[in-house]
Amino acid sequence: MKKTLVLVVSMALLTLTAMAQSKEETAVTQAVEQLKAAMIKGDKADLMAITHDRLNYGHSSGLIEDKALFVENLTNGNSVFKSINLSDQTITVVGSTALVRHTLAGETANKGQAGQVKLGVLLTWVKEKGKWLLLGRQAYKI
Repeated sequence: MKKTLVLVVSMALLTLTAMAQSKEETAVTQAVEQLKAAMIKGDKADLMAITHDRLNYGHSSGLIEDKALFVENLTNGNSVFKSINLSDQTITVVGSTALVRHTLAGETANKGQAGQVKLGVLLTWVKEKGKWLLLGRQAYKI
């Protein structure tokens, strides 16, 4: 009887843990979609709201931007996304930190020049005051 009770309690805890991870993964997925929409829209308020004040945003070219420069370039025409398609996305949540990997394919119009991009991306998200914020991003050429 005692072994059965321990087994039942253990299974219940594992189920609750899996459900909690699933809930956080869903919240991170939503944050990624909000970031994607804000980048396409080029909306300053949305970009400011989804990114951490200490953002470290790395491009595949080696260029590194802080939050101010990231937002400025997406709102002044230097970096324009006409479309962004994400695939092969994986999410790992550990406490209040999440790592997201995906492939980003999109159409750009940086400084008015039409182009295509296909990159591997690693995003680092942190949860503060109940909200997931982008803290870091590093892209690499595929």
